Amino acid sequence: MILSTTPTIEGHTIKEYKGVVTGETIIGANVFKDFFAGIRDIVGGRAGSYEEVLREAKDTSIKEMMQRAQTMGANAVVGIDIDYETIGSNGSMLMVATSGTAVVI
Repeated sequence: MILSTTPTIEGHTIKEYKGVVTGETIIGANVFKDFFAGIRDIVGGRAGSYEEVLREAKDTSIKEMMQRAQTMGANAVVGIDIDYETIGSNGSMLMVATSGTAVVI
């Protein structure tokens, strides 16, 4: 499966548009990660625990979108957009929504 944020894939002609596909993931950041990320913010540096949670949510969302595209008979997804949002009380949950157009190339 070829994935692209651009509307076309260089060297390939889009033969068929299958439709819009999405993937959504919501992941909670646990209390310990919040605590240690807060300390990291005070002393400086990167919040590695949050980065890992963010990567996991993005990867899961993309995988879900790819599976939906394959179910539709597509072999590529173009025009991919990834949105990040915090939800829940005090922004305790991270939502990643991925969307794109399933196509056959």
